[in-house]
Amino acid sequence: MEKTIYSRVGETLFHTRLENGLPIYVNVKPGFRKAFAFFATNYGGMDMRFQLDGTWQETPAGVAHFLEHKMFDTKEGNALQDLAANGASPNAFTSSAITGYYFECTEKFEENLKTLLSFVSVPWFTPESVEKEQGIIGQEIQMIEDDPEWQVFIHLLSGLYEHHPIRFSVAGSRESISHITADTLYACHKAFYNPANMVLCVAGDVDPEQVERLAREILPKDGLSDIPRDYGEPEPTHAAHSVQELRMEVSTPIFQLGFKADPLPQGPEHLRGELIGTLVSEVLAGSSSPLYARLYREGLINKNFGSSFEAYPGCAFLAAGGESRSPEAVRDALLEEARRLSEEGVDEALFLRLKKALYGAMVRSLNSFEHVCIEQAQSHFAGVDYLDFPAVFDSIGKADVEEALRTWCVPARSTLAVVRPKEEAQA
Repeated sequence: MEKTIYSRVGETLFHTRLENGLPIYVNVKPGFRKAFAFFATNYGGMDMRFQLDGTWQETPAGVAHFLEHKMFDTKEGNALQDLAANGASPNAFTSSAITGYYFECTEKFEENLKTLLSFVSVPWFTPESVEKEQGIIGQEIQMIEDDPEWQVFIHLLSGLYEHHPIRFSVAGSRESISHITADTLYACHKAFYNPANMVLCVAGDVDPEQVERLAREILPKDGLSDIPRDYGEPEPTHAAHSVQELRMEVSTPIFQLGFKADPLPQGPEHLRGELIGTLVSEVLAGSSSPLYARLYREGLINKNFGSSFEAYPGCAFLAAGGESRSPEAVRDALLEEARRLSEEGVDEALFLRLKKALYGAMVRSLNSFEHVCIEQAQSHFAGVDYLDFPAVFDSIGKADVEEALRTWCVPARSTLAVVRPKEEAQA
């Protein structure tokens, strides 16, 4: 395996790519008992239209999440129980862009890794088990449909995007999952759960060569590296809707204000774009920004207010929100602050302080094996060397943040999503 030492962050990474196309990253952490393994596929909730064997496939919303649930079932039983019996703490998640399976353990690492690689690569579905899972996931969907914070976020995405499938819930709807069959799951597994579309990331005091050997022994010998996907018609730069509203059982309005950013390119510039977007979020509405302090002082936001930058294939956005008695006043203040910063520029001392704080947070996050492995996987799919972030930071200046503010944070690119309290019943 190729060995790379990242002296600026004190990390040592081993990397190789198997003959079947699977990339493997092992972040060696000498002296630690704990080990973490993350096996991920470049397949998420927004991958609903794709090409397999030369034919375009249309799948319902929610298949990637449904498949994640079903992958733990094996002919012999349940992989979760097998991992737990070996002292591992396993789990999985599905996002809009990826699906990942992982475990953490302090013993029997090799046995647990064999189990992880085996159950993820060998599907087993029956019509009866799929029907049963539809009921289980249907209940899960009901729960999130009753969650005002999730609903305001989904309404934000459907307000920002007109065509991109990011606007659909990763779990789908109870109606959409009713169309999922065992054949649907097998087709999606064949397309996306192949080694060339996946990545294996490990962190701990483990032998990189042993990780490579186990992966070579257990996984399929071939992989499909090219899986064409369709994310809909090209998106206009402006938001699809300026306001999205609904009413639920809440005592105070819950809101999210989003700005439709330009999609980030694949490759080295992707990480740079993510860091610029995060700095824009912090400069505009982060907890250390002047606007945050003013809005908090005026009682327009509370400690639940937060902001972030998100990037996925074909789309990117900034979001800020929480609870407020007047979401419109917060929106107007954010737009005015973005205009002011675009014209007057960002305070140099504030920019340097926020940049230093973000850099420090990223260095501290390297202490988390889980964070390291998940970031490594996501970065691989984006064509980025994540551990090179110190050099990328060096290339970012105040003007980059100001240009992004000037381009993205304007009324035409914004959506305000609000969940308001239900009107009291008339006496």
